[in-house]
Amino acid sequence: PRIANRLLRRVRDFAEVKGDGALSAQIADQALNMLNVDSHGLDHMDRRLLLAMIEKFDGGPVGVDSLAAAISEERDTIEDVIEPYLIQQGFMMRTTRGRVVTRSAYTHFGLAPHDQAPEGGENG
Repeated sequence: PRIANRLLRRVRDFAEVKGDGALSAQIADQALNMLNVDSHGLDHMDRRLLLAMIEKFDGGPVGVDSLAAAISEERDTIEDVIEPYLIQQGFMMRTTRGRVVTRSAYTHFGLAPHDQAPEGGENG
């Protein structure tokens, strides 16, 4: 909710500056594009984490500490802020061996899925 509220405030501010203050789908899309939020709701950090998993760890499994070091981010930020949405949307999974990206993540970036990549959610 905190992230959604922050984005809502930014979209509202964008509507005030670029329009007449009224929110519309077009204004919201323009604002989210300006904020680098893509059509699946992924922001820069979400994409950075997924691409690191794909490019540096062959899609996983990878431990959260290794992942945190790879993207220079705090473990708590990954676990509490970034991961929940990616898991909910079916772009990554937690397994007993570590985090793995799903086929949906590969598809989202226009990449061929790894043979062992698990199926993701319907959003990818």
